[in-house]
Amino acid sequence: MIDLAKMRQEYTTKGLHKEEMNPNPFGQFELWFHQAVEAKLIEPNAMTLATVGKDLQPSQRTVLLKRYDEEGFVFFSNYESKKSQQIGENPFVAIHFAWLGLERQLRIEGVIEQISKVESLKYFLSRPRGSQIGAWVSQQSEVISSRSLLEQKFDQIRKRFAKGEIPFPDKWGGYIVRPTLFEFWQGGCDRLHDRFQYLKTDDGSWNMQRLEP
Repeated sequence: MIDLAKMRQEYTTKGLHKEEMNPNPFGQFELWFHQAVEAKLIEPNAMTLATVGKDLQPSQRTVLLKRYDEEGFVFFSNYESKKSQQIGENPFVAIHFAWLGLERQLRIEGVIEQISKVESLKYFLSRPRGSQIGAWVSQQSEVISSRSLLEQKFDQIRKRFAKGEIPFPDKWGGYIVRPTLFEFWQGGCDRLHDRFQYLKTDDGSWNMQRLEP
Protein backbone atom coordinates (compact mmCIF):
# COMPACT_ATOMS: atom_id res chain seq x y z
CA MET A 1 0.00 0.00 0.00
CA ILE A 2 1.26 3.47 -0.87
CA ASP A 3 2.03 5.64 2.15
CA LEU A 4 0.09 8.78 1.25
CA ALA A 5 1.44 10.66 4.29
CA LYS A 6 4.88 10.65 2.66
CA MET A 7 3.67 11.91 -0.71
CA ARG A 8 4.74 15.54 -0.78
CA GLN A 9 5.44 18.03 -3.54
CA GLU A 10 7.56 21.05 -2.71
CA TYR A 11 6.53 24.13 -4.67
CA THR A 12 9.44 26.12 -6.07
CA THR A 13 7.85 28.54 -8.53
CA LYS A 14 8.24 32.26 -7.88
CA GLY A 15 5.40 33.52 -5.71
CA LEU A 16 2.74 36.12 -6.43
CA HIS A 17 2.88 39.76 -5.40
CA LYS A 18 -0.13 42.05 -5.30
CA GLU A 19 1.52 44.72 -7.45
CA GLU A 20 2.04 42.12 -10.20
CA MET A 21 -1.61 41.08 -10.28
CA ASN A 22 -3.94 42.51 -12.92
CA PRO A 23 -6.69 44.56 -11.21
CA ASN A 24 -9.14 42.91 -13.61
CA PRO A 25 -9.51 39.17 -12.88
CA PHE A 26 -10.36 38.43 -16.52
CA GLY A 27 -7.04 39.96 -17.52
CA GLN A 28 -5.24 37.85 -14.92
CA PHE A 29 -7.08 34.75 -16.18
CA GLU A 30 -6.02 35.47 -19.76
CA LEU A 31 -2.37 35.79 -18.70
CA TRP A 32 -2.43 32.52 -16.77
CA PHE A 33 -4.38 30.69 -19.46
CA HIS A 34 -1.91 31.74 -22.17
CA GLN A 35 0.97 30.62 -19.97
CA ALA A 36 -0.72 27.24 -19.44
CA VAL A 37 -1.07 26.86 -23.22
CA GLU A 38 2.54 27.90 -23.84
CA ALA A 39 3.70 25.39 -21.21
CA LYS A 40 1.94 22.68 -23.27
CA LEU A 41 -0.07 21.42 -20.32
CA ILE A 42 -2.57 18.67 -21.15
CA GLU A 43 -6.03 20.15 -21.83
CA PRO A 44 -5.33 23.60 -20.33
CA ASN A 45 -8.97 24.51 -21.01
CA ALA A 46 -10.27 21.60 -18.90
CA MET A 47 -12.23 22.82 -15.90
CA THR A 48 -14.12 21.07 -13.14
CA LEU A 49 -17.74 22.21 -12.93
CA ALA A 50 -19.49 21.81 -9.56
CA THR A 51 -23.29 21.94 -9.34
CA VAL A 52 -25.79 21.38 -6.54
CA GLY A 53 -29.43 20.47 -7.16
CA LYS A 54 -32.45 20.75 -4.90
CA ASP A 55 -31.38 17.61 -3.00
CA LEU A 56 -28.27 19.55 -1.88
CA GLN A 57 -25.96 16.73 -3.05
CA PRO A 58 -22.95 18.31 -4.82
CA SER A 59 -21.84 16.85 -8.13
CA GLN A 60 -18.81 17.65 -10.27
CA ARG A 61 -17.31 16.72 -13.60
CA THR A 62 -14.73 18.01 -16.09
CA VAL A 63 -15.91 20.09 -19.04
CA LEU A 64 -13.96 22.02 -21.66
CA LEU A 65 -13.90 25.80 -21.79
CA LYS A 66 -14.72 26.87 -25.35
CA ARG A 67 -14.96 30.65 -25.07
CA TYR A 68 -14.36 33.38 -22.54
CA ASP A 69 -14.62 37.14 -22.33
CA GLU A 70 -15.60 39.63 -19.64
CA GLU A 71 -19.16 38.29 -19.74
CA GLY A 72 -18.05 34.87 -18.53
CA PHE A 73 -16.89 31.35 -19.36
CA VAL A 74 -18.70 29.21 -21.96
CA PHE A 75 -18.90 25.43 -22.32
CA PHE A 76 -21.29 23.10 -24.17
CA SER A 77 -23.33 20.15 -22.95
CA ASN A 78 -26.45 18.03 -23.27
CA TYR A 79 -29.43 19.95 -21.88
CA GLU A 80 -30.97 16.70 -20.59
CA SER A 81 -27.94 15.65 -18.52
CA LYS A 82 -27.66 15.48 -14.73
CA LYS A 83 -25.64 18.68 -14.68
CA SER A 84 -28.35 20.46 -16.65
CA GLN A 85 -31.03 19.19 -14.28
CA GLN A 86 -29.08 20.53 -11.30
CA ILE A 87 -28.43 23.84 -13.07
CA GLY A 88 -32.17 24.17 -13.65
CA GLU A 89 -32.77 23.67 -9.93
CA ASN A 90 -29.95 25.93 -8.73
CA PRO A 91 -28.03 28.42 -10.95
CA PHE A 92 -25.14 28.91 -8.49
CA VAL A 93 -22.07 26.95 -9.61
CA ALA A 94 -18.28 26.79 -9.24
CA ILE A 95 -15.55 26.00 -11.76
CA HIS A 96 -11.94 25.06 -11.12
CA PHE A 97 -8.82 25.00 -13.30
CA ALA A 98 -5.90 22.82 -12.10
CA TRP A 99 -2.70 23.89 -13.87
CA LEU A 100 -0.49 21.68 -11.72
CA GLY A 101 2.48 21.82 -14.09
CA LEU A 102 2.73 25.52 -13.23
CA GLU A 103 1.91 24.91 -9.55
CA ARG A 104 -1.28 26.89 -10.02
CA GLN A 105 -5.01 26.55 -9.62
CA LEU A 106 -7.91 28.91 -10.18
CA ARG A 107 -11.28 28.78 -8.46
CA ILE A 108 -14.32 30.68 -9.76
CA GLU A 109 -17.83 31.03 -8.34
CA GLY A 110 -20.76 32.48 -10.21
CA VAL A 111 -24.19 32.15 -11.76
CA ILE A 112 -24.87 30.03 -14.86
CA GLU A 113 -27.39 30.33 -17.68
CA GLN A 114 -27.92 29.00 -21.20
CA ILE A 115 -26.51 30.98 -24.11
CA SER A 116 -28.62 31.74 -27.18
CA LYS A 117 -29.45 29.07 -29.76
CA VAL A 118 -27.71 31.20 -32.39
CA GLU A 119 -24.45 31.08 -30.43
CA SER A 120 -24.82 27.35 -29.78
CA LEU A 121 -25.53 26.66 -33.46
CA LYS A 122 -22.45 28.62 -34.52
CA TYR A 123 -20.24 26.46 -32.33
CA PHE A 124 -22.05 23.23 -33.30
CA LEU A 125 -21.30 23.88 -36.98
CA SER A 126 -17.60 24.31 -36.17
CA ARG A 127 -17.35 20.85 -34.56
CA PRO A 128 -15.99 17.79 -36.39
CA ARG A 129 -18.72 15.69 -38.00
CA GLY A 130 -18.18 12.84 -35.52
CA SER A 131 -18.71 15.19 -32.58
CA GLN A 132 -21.89 16.49 -34.19
CA ILE A 133 -23.17 12.93 -34.49
CA GLY A 134 -22.17 12.25 -30.89
CA ALA A 135 -24.40 15.12 -29.71
CA TRP A 136 -27.37 13.30 -31.30
CA VAL A 137 -26.43 9.86 -30.00
CA SER A 138 -25.84 10.32 -26.29
CA GLN A 139 -28.67 10.39 -23.76
CA GLN A 140 -26.15 11.81 -21.33
CA SER A 141 -26.13 10.33 -17.81
CA GLU A 142 -28.69 7.64 -18.69
CA VAL A 143 -27.90 3.96 -18.00
CA ILE A 144 -26.88 1.83 -21.01
CA SER A 145 -26.14 -1.90 -20.88
CA SER A 146 -23.10 -1.98 -23.17
CA ARG A 147 -20.79 0.11 -25.32
CA SER A 148 -21.82 -1.89 -28.38
CA LEU A 149 -25.34 -0.44 -28.11
CA LEU A 150 -23.86 3.06 -28.03
CA GLU A 151 -21.80 2.28 -31.12
CA GLN A 152 -24.89 0.91 -32.88
CA LYS A 153 -26.76 4.13 -32.12
CA PHE A 154 -23.83 6.13 -33.51
CA ASP A 155 -23.84 4.08 -36.72
CA GLN A 156 -27.60 4.53 -37.11
CA ILE A 157 -27.34 8.31 -36.75
CA ARG A 158 -24.35 8.41 -39.09
CA LYS A 159 -26.36 6.59 -41.78
CA ARG A 160 -29.42 8.73 -41.12
CA PHE A 161 -27.48 11.91 -41.83
CA ALA A 162 -25.12 10.44 -44.43
CA LYS A 163 -26.11 13.05 -46.98
CA GLY A 164 -25.83 16.74 -46.24
CA GLU A 165 -25.28 18.65 -43.04
CA ILE A 166 -26.16 17.26 -39.62
CA PRO A 167 -29.05 19.24 -38.10
CA PHE A 168 -28.68 21.04 -34.80
CA PRO A 169 -30.16 18.98 -31.90
CA ASP A 170 -32.56 20.83 -29.58
CA LYS A 171 -31.23 18.98 -26.53
CA TRP A 172 -27.70 20.36 -26.88
CA GLY A 173 -26.15 23.78 -26.42
CA GLY A 174 -23.99 26.13 -24.43
CA TYR A 175 -23.87 27.56 -20.93
CA ILE A 176 -22.13 30.67 -19.66
CA VAL A 177 -20.80 31.02 -16.11
CA ARG A 178 -20.89 34.67 -15.03
CA PRO A 179 -18.32 35.03 -12.22
CA THR A 180 -18.86 36.77 -8.90
CA LEU A 181 -15.61 35.49 -7.33
CA PHE A 182 -12.15 34.51 -8.58
CA GLU A 183 -9.36 32.98 -6.49
CA PHE A 184 -5.88 32.66 -8.00
CA TRP A 185 -3.61 30.20 -6.15
CA GLN A 186 0.15 29.81 -6.61
CA GLY A 187 2.07 27.12 -4.73
CA GLY A 188 4.69 28.41 -2.28
CA CYS A 189 7.61 27.06 -0.26
CA ASP A 190 6.82 25.49 3.13
CA ARG A 191 3.11 25.53 2.23
CA LEU A 192 3.04 29.34 2.35
CA HIS A 193 0.96 29.49 -0.81
CA ASP A 194 -0.07 32.77 -2.42
CA ARG A 195 -3.81 33.32 -2.80
CA PHE A 196 -5.54 36.35 -4.25
CA GLN A 197 -9.31 36.69 -4.21
CA TYR A 198 -11.35 39.02 -6.42
CA LEU A 199 -14.91 39.76 -5.28
CA LYS A 200 -17.40 41.51 -7.51
CA THR A 201 -18.91 44.59 -5.89
CA ASP A 202 -22.39 46.05 -6.27
CA ASP A 203 -21.15 48.60 -8.83
CA GLY A 204 -19.61 45.86 -11.01
CA SER A 205 -15.98 46.54 -10.09
CA TRP A 206 -13.64 44.00 -8.49
CA ASN A 207 -12.13 44.10 -4.99
CA MET A 208 -8.84 42.17 -4.73
CA GLN A 209 -7.50 40.83 -1.41
CA ARG A 210 -4.70 38.49 -0.36
CA LEU A 211 -5.82 35.40 1.54
CA GLU A 212 -3.85 33.35 4.02
CA PRO A 213 -2.75 29.97 2.67
